[in-house]
Amino acid sequence: MSELIRASAAELAQRLAAGEVSAVEVTQAHLDRIAAVEGDVHAFLHVNEAALDVARQVDADRASGEALPALAGVPVAIKDVLCTLDMPSTSGSKILEGWVPPYDATVVARLRAARMVPLGKTNMDEFAMGSSTEFSAYGPTKNPWDLTRIPGGSGGGSAAAVAAFEAPFALGSDTGGSIRQPGAVTGTVGVKPTYGGVSRYGAIALASSLDQVGPVSRTVLDAGLLHDAIAGHDPRDATSIPDAWPSMAAAARDGASGESLKGLRVGVVRELDGEGFQAGVRQRFHETLEKLAAAGAEIVEVSAPNFQYAIAAYYLILPAEASSNLAKFDSVRFGMRKDVAGGTVEDVMGATREAGFGPEVKRRIILGTYALSAGYYDAYYGSAQKVRTLIQRDFDAAFEQADVLVSPAAPTTAFAFGEKLDDPLAMYLNDVTTIPANLAGVPGMSLPMGLAPEDGLPTGLQIMAPARHDARLYQVGAAVEALLEAEWGEPLWAKAPRLG
Repeated sequence: MSELIRASAAELAQRLAAGEVSAVEVTQAHLDRIAAVEGDVHAFLHVNEAALDVARQVDADRASGEALPALAGVPVAIKDVLCTLDMPSTSGSKILEGWVPPYDATVVARLRAARMVPLGKTNMDEFAMGSSTEFSAYGPTKNPWDLTRIPGGSGGGSAAAVAAFEAPFALGSDTGGSIRQPGAVTGTVGVKPTYGGVSRYGAIALASSLDQVGPVSRTVLDAGLLHDAIAGHDPRDATSIPDAWPSMAAAARDGASGESLKGLRVGVVRELDGEGFQAGVRQRFHETLEKLAAAGAEIVEVSAPNFQYAIAAYYLILPAEASSNLAKFDSVRFGMRKDVAGGTVEDVMGATREAGFGPEVKRRIILGTYALSAGYYDAYYGSAQKVRTLIQRDFDAAFEQADVLVSPAAPTTAFAFGEKLDDPLAMYLNDVTTIPANLAGVPGMSLPMGLAPEDGLPTGLQIMAPARHDARLYQVGAAVEALLEAEWGEPLWAKAPRLG
């Protein structure tokens, strides 16, 4: 295994800037790794044929003396929910098979402006609906820690690519936990920014009031570097916040080198730590709390009583918005078209959606359409929005008592393929700890907190901060990461099984 693929994005950026290694060498090392392990992992749906050309241009510009951005030449993977004008963008669905958009998502355009090298598009649950990547129309991604287990979802492809050293970092999207839950079960770092802090323009929409693009990496600092590259106001996104954002990478560096945990009020959410959580996950969580207390943090218990209704509210709001957003896939404008001899437009539309959508997408469209129907709107969708307001108020009250809130990022470690495929409710419960942050729009981070003793698989710590205080996540996250790695003697990813 090339030492280049085990280097962090921050290390690669330094070596590239110093001329110790070329962008072509770094890119080729990752392409070789993809070729070596993709047969086992299946993290990518498309590998960028132009990656080496992009790298060569970076090297040529650097050799000519051109001033380049800090991450120039560093490879990055992109979740297939994001539009790319030079690669297919399928959102994991047959209905968009082979579709190449006429434009880049804003975050992709910003990666290109930062002169990073796109490696390809990563696998995902169809239209981001799922917690295991088993609902991809192109087959599941496997967890590099145990190839018989899921890598989380919907962004299992991005998390697995990073965990398998196929990319130093990647972009994901998080509607109810689709960055943080895969991060927890693959031993990676995943961040859902404040809603509106990163542009959604060009992200194929699932639920517009919940979706948020964010970074996936192996270190908190790398997540901060990628976050800095993609964040900021976008006039093409009506929900984009016009704030000027501080550097997340600077916050991470400050957290790792300072005394950020002393006097920090860490709120343990009572409703996110109890029944239904795997014993090893709870053990590692409470051990982490003890370490934080020993480092000078003040551990306080907070209650968020309306969190118990979060899943129910989420699975009314999300399907309702999804049924509306996915109406555009009608066989007329773009994507798959299944002709029906002598059929009407409605016949063709019905046949196309029947053939093009998978079972989970159909289930949620039906649920959402029902929730929005006349006579049921107030009882279901309207009531769910009221619960959402109560959850936002719970966060406000909790943040009066604590600087950050913590919980396990997922209730269990990675489960076996097929274990929950026929039980939608059991699958939905994988996001029990992550959904509240999406409903409230606050930022959340998952980072490794050790291996569960009963199965030796990664567990994740979730940290949440008030809206617009993403930098606090990075400062605290980097401090926790440094504290845990000092005890372990190495990063958690160093313990991962070797593939290839």
